[in-house]
Amino acid sequence: MKRTPVRPANAHQATLLRLLRDGGRSRAELGDVVELSRAKLTQELDALIAMSLVQPAGLAASRGGRRSGMVRLSPHLRFAGIDIGATSVDVAVTDGELQVLGHAGEPCDVRDGPVAVLDRALDLLGKLRDQGLFTQLHGAGIGVPGPVSFREGVPVAPPIMPGWNRFPVKEIVSQELRCPAMVDNDVNLLALGELHAGLARQVDDFLLIKIGTGIGCGIVVDGKIYRGASGSAGDIGHIRVDDQGPTCTCGNTGCLEAYFGGAALAREATRAAPRSPYLAQRLADGGRLTAQDVGAAADLGDPVAVRLIRDGGRHTGQVLAGLVSFFNPSLMIIAGGVARLGHVLLAELRSVVYRRSLPLATGNLPIVLSELGDTAGVIGGTRLISDHVFSAG
Repeated sequence: MKRTPVRPANAHQATLLRLLRDGGRSRAELGDVVELSRAKLTQELDALIAMSLVQPAGLAASRGGRRSGMVRLSPHLRFAGIDIGATSVDVAVTDGELQVLGHAGEPCDVRDGPVAVLDRALDLLGKLRDQGLFTQLHGAGIGVPGPVSFREGVPVAPPIMPGWNRFPVKEIVSQELRCPAMVDNDVNLLALGELHAGLARQVDDFLLIKIGTGIGCGIVVDGKIYRGASGSAGDIGHIRVDDQGPTCTCGNTGCLEAYFGGAALAREATRAAPRSPYLAQRLADGGRLTAQDVGAAADLGDPVAVRLIRDGGRHTGQVLAGLVSFFNPSLMIIAGGVARLGHVLLAELRSVVYRRSLPLATGNLPIVLSELGDTAGVIGGTRLISDHVFSAG
């Protein structure tokens, strides 16, 4: 398969492509935003049309004079998002405007190692290709559930990912798919997904809290992901809650993740099962309990399950209250598998954050559940790689 270069030649072209990623526009509208002369705008758009990145799309409605021509991204553009979680893998293919054309996912244990997990992801993409959704990809964005060296595209000492340390994920995926690839922490992909297609579309500064097997935070400042000096910003699951707390997967004691998250909630549910007929029965039937079992029990009004969720929400809320005081976001979005425990968890988080943070920081702070479901990470992956592809080469 031939690799086709797709990169704008300058910053003006890059800006135009990113604007068109949000939908077709008239030449007049584009001129208003980028503040280019009509001749210069025509020159840059003609160059993008010649590169098969943009195409004419009829005439716009009249603004009082000659009708301006519409332009849109080429319908042949295709991006892939790969969202690798601790217990699942999801993939999607989008067009240039990041509309999902096809989505597939399945259970997958990240502890199986990078070769097995990436093979599963590539197989899922192969099935989407066989459905006729693409013949060539123009880029792929990958998320993994651990710390990532963003520049190198490799995981670095991820606590729940044995065998992944410094594995060349970016290089391998790029070679296999014959297109540019970018790798980031999965929580950052969720934040990008919300920024592009979710509740944060009109928000420049927000926090995305993922509560799944682990707990992490995507930090968006002025519409961009903040990764910190080495890429580990937002690793809030390893903020210490109690020096005498349980041992965490990172080796320290009392981390937030050791109190709440998929594994911690399952552990506490197993201990509490003798006090809950529902959890005891599920444990007897399946031999183990999961966070989903706790959520199902809570939906039935089981007081033990409700208490487990509230306890975890209280510990998490204490950490989030500190983040609110420090960062002063305009929105906080809760996502991830454990976040699907729903409004019992959300109510506890809101109660703690609003009570423990200053009124100035929380007076206009919505704390909401994500509405994107399983597509947030894969849309975020395509946003990540399209940001790279739609930048000046």
